[in-house]
Amino acid sequence: MIYLLAMIGALTIAVLLWRAFGPNRVETAPSRRRTLAPDDDPDFLRKLGEERKKKPDDEE
Repeated sequence: MIYLLAMIGALTIAVLLWRAFGPNRVETAPSRRRTLAPDDDPDFLRKLGEERKKKPDDEE
């Protein structure tokens, strides 16, 4: 009986040590770049403003 308790204790300590100092866990998937809607995209808005400046005012 004492051997069974010793084995359970040793196994518990081994598992705890493995989780503390063992190899790192599998990395999570890298976070994806958030997709921006056209009205939230600064580049799109800048290009839109530049195109609007280039067009003559009589089209509006």
